[in-house]
Amino acid sequence: MHILFIHQNAPGQFAHLAPYLARDPANRVTFLGQRSADQSSSGIRWVTYPPPLPPNPATHHYLHRMEASVRRGQAVARACLELAGDRFEPDVVVAHAGWGETMFLRDVVPRAAILSYCEMFYRAEGQDSDFIPETALDLDGRCRLRVWNADLLTALTVMDHGIAPTEWQREQHPAVFQPRISVVHDGVDTTAIGPNPNARLQLADGRMLTPEDEVVSFVARNLEPVRGFTALMRSLPDLLRRRPRAQVVICGGSGVSYGRAPSDGMTWREVMVREVPLDPARVHFTGRLERADYLSLLQVSSLHLYLTVPFVLSWSFIEAMAAGCLLLASDVAPVREVLEHRSNGFLVDARDPEALAAAAADLLAHRASLTTMRRRARECAVQRFDLRHCLARQSRIVRDLVA
Repeated sequence: MHILFIHQNAPGQFAHLAPYLARDPANRVTFLGQRSADQSSSGIRWVTYPPPLPPNPATHHYLHRMEASVRRGQAVARACLELAGDRFEPDVVVAHAGWGETMFLRDVVPRAAILSYCEMFYRAEGQDSDFIPETALDLDGRCRLRVWNADLLTALTVMDHGIAPTEWQREQHPAVFQPRISVVHDGVDTTAIGPNPNARLQLADGRMLTPEDEVVSFVARNLEPVRGFTALMRSLPDLLRRRPRAQVVICGGSGVSYGRAPSDGMTWREVMVREVPLDPARVHFTGRLERADYLSLLQVSSLHLYLTVPFVLSWSFIEAMAAGCLLLASDVAPVREVLEHRSNGFLVDARDPEALAAAAADLLAHRASLTTMRRRARECAVQRFDLRHCLARQSRIVRDLVA
């Protein structure tokens, strides 16, 4: 079986699935992306396509995403045509539905089955855009968001089948396409990620944190409102007052992954540090951590805060469960799909700083009696999101499509 993976940020969500399928000697795996990926994975042929030109500034701003998607789809189509000279004819293409990469696949590899990764379909209600002030949209923004879905609709009509990591993400797509979308998470290596009573995390000032310390952890790819950074910062003065021994460790970059940047050119971290001055001896910004240090942070954590708006569920949330963290998370639909209040964690309306601080302080005060919650969180991660189980389900879908 010849499998073509496509992801502009290779390997993206296929970091585990592509090597898993490549380990089968009966499979031939090619990976096409805009950038070079880690080429140490044996059995995978890595190919790149050139970055497409940016949209024309004169194009209507509603259409910038569509123009970018068309250009990217053309770049992928040209790359596939070049590969065709090397007897390139995939049986199945596995690709992300975003960015337009699958737009013209049906025209250049007509006999291949297409499996799309259906991560998100945008809506003006029930997602990030109507949940907090920092991401609110005016009429112009709502109209632009509607046009944003045009390339995603094309991807949905092109695909033979789709996969979505969670039921909530599947349900964001138009109802007519949902029967063709299976819910299968990317998976978390629950063997490699687990509790470690001997974990240590050294801070930049040389201080060493252990599970014996009172550590509040917060993790996001970037520190931004969509992932609860502004909510966290506004709750910290009250939380630190209630818990004088607590140390808060904030892990994440200063860019913007979702939503928009502040209008004054500053980062969200700069905006919030100016709005909420905090004691640097108790609130520690680590930036993005190396993988080992990131896992150590989860393992020394006394309380892990996951404060998202209704949006794509983060890998870090499932990894925190696998590490056996005591979890306090936003009471939103994607989280409630996994976390049951007072069973394997706790829920709170993170938009209320006082309620967030009070809930966090109460859990820290009673954390010694909440070991059952930690155990159940890990059990949930193992039972529902274990990498081996998820890979088996994903690969079965690929084989069924070819069959």
